[in-house]
Amino acid sequence: MADPQGFLKYRERELPPRRPVPVRILDNREVYTRRVEDSPALTRQAARCMDCGVPFCHNGCPLGNLIPEWNELTRREDYEGAIERLHATNNFPEWTGRLCPAPCETACVLGINQPPVTIKYVEQSIADNAFDLGMVEPQIPERLTGNTIAVVGSGPAGLAAAQQLTRAGHTVAVYEKDDRLGGLLTYGIPDFKMEKIQVDRRLAQMEAEGTRLRPGVDVGGEGEGALTGKDLLERYDAVVLAMGSTVPRELPVLGREHGGVHPAMEYLVQHNRVVDGQDVRDQIVATDKDVVVIGGGDTGSDCYGTAMRQGARSVTQIDINPEPSQERPEDQPWPTYPRVYRVSTSHEEGGERVFGASTVELVSDGSAGEGQVSHLRLVDVVRTGGRAEPIEGTERLIPAQLVLLALGFTGVPRGGLVEQLGVEVDERGRIVRDETFATSTPGVFVAGDAGRGQSLIVWAIAEGRSAASAVDEYLCGESELPAPVLPSTVAVSA
Repeated sequence: MADPQGFLKYRERELPPRRPVPVRILDNREVYTRRVEDSPALTRQAARCMDCGVPFCHNGCPLGNLIPEWNELTRREDYEGAIERLHATNNFPEWTGRLCPAPCETACVLGINQPPVTIKYVEQSIADNAFDLGMVEPQIPERLTGNTIAVVGSGPAGLAAAQQLTRAGHTVAVYEKDDRLGGLLTYGIPDFKMEKIQVDRRLAQMEAEGTRLRPGVDVGGEGEGALTGKDLLERYDAVVLAMGSTVPRELPVLGREHGGVHPAMEYLVQHNRVVDGQDVRDQIVATDKDVVVIGGGDTGSDCYGTAMRQGARSVTQIDINPEPSQERPEDQPWPTYPRVYRVSTSHEEGGERVFGASTVELVSDGSAGEGQVSHLRLVDVVRTGGRAEPIEGTERLIPAQLVLLALGFTGVPRGGLVEQLGVEVDERGRIVRDETFATSTPGVFVAGDAGRGQSLIVWAIAEGRSAASAVDEYLCGESELPAPVLPSTVAVSA
């Protein structure tokens, strides 16, 4: 059992050190460091876990991670046992340990009256140690079923589904329209949050297990080498759609047509390609510009940190919501995930955050070039009955030669593959599915953001695993693959 006095002996949270701001903004390497001498801090933090009779962290984690179990194994420095318990519920813990907002920590029982256990830090460390010690090996199926499955999309949902189905003995091909697999993990997430070696070595494991990886194939497109929905249905026994929610939400304000206004993902993808060593023509850059990021979420924070590394003159992030409180609000009690004031590593690096403000107009006065955005007109707002009402007399102009729209996504593209397969899409742009992740077209399933709506990486992996179980049962009549979650069309975002 756990150390019964661990949470009394070690009352403070300890996280790995961050590289100094003046140093880290000069490159795109991960912000957090890893050192051998961090091991005592890791075991101390794992010892703080109380091994609760009712572990609410399980409820906070969509994957159902066995958190008390691998905390205790980490306390004992049994890293082989810890990674086995972690892999039992999560195919890619090194990704969630870096990118998940950790709803498990806000559900931690210790967090009622002490700082919660550093679950995310322990999770990432278990995975990193496992790779360092050679414990992550391919799991090759003992026999093949003869069934073939196409997975469209290589983000966390698609890769989780593909790995589970391959291990069940099916022949699986993963199709990705980009030249590299990983979805937004590769070209959407900046390296300072997660370096791409974390994706590449998992892909190598999957390929060794027998998963067939097919980058550079535009499924549903019209270019050379593209596959149609009809091709998939003729060639494969089942299809899993995991192409994410990719249609960006627009900003319908005066001046939107000006140059210098771009969706966040267009900007981030270009930067990530350059970091990867690729040549990007007419790259969108923040160098020597006043940058305004519209949107207060994680994607906005990624743009913020990227602009700092590109040498922006100033960076401002605008959030239409009021500034959250430092403490958990009374109407968001434990163990729910509360809206509180959070500071990302990007926010530590300079710039300004503006809360309770809305964009009125994008202005071009010619100073940044003909037809190029030069300023942004803001107004303070107050929430009234769920609507943001402008406050009279608060309008002002702020300089902006680059405006990045980080307003989230509105679903899947309605044409292309969705139209070719004839799957039903709801009013919010989500592919409709039943309790088995099955769409309205027989043999076609959907997992992750494409069916759920924009959500978290943990939900994507959980749905990919569950959809794999449903596909396995559809093809074989029964399945031994775990199914941790039921499908939901309610988008969950932290």
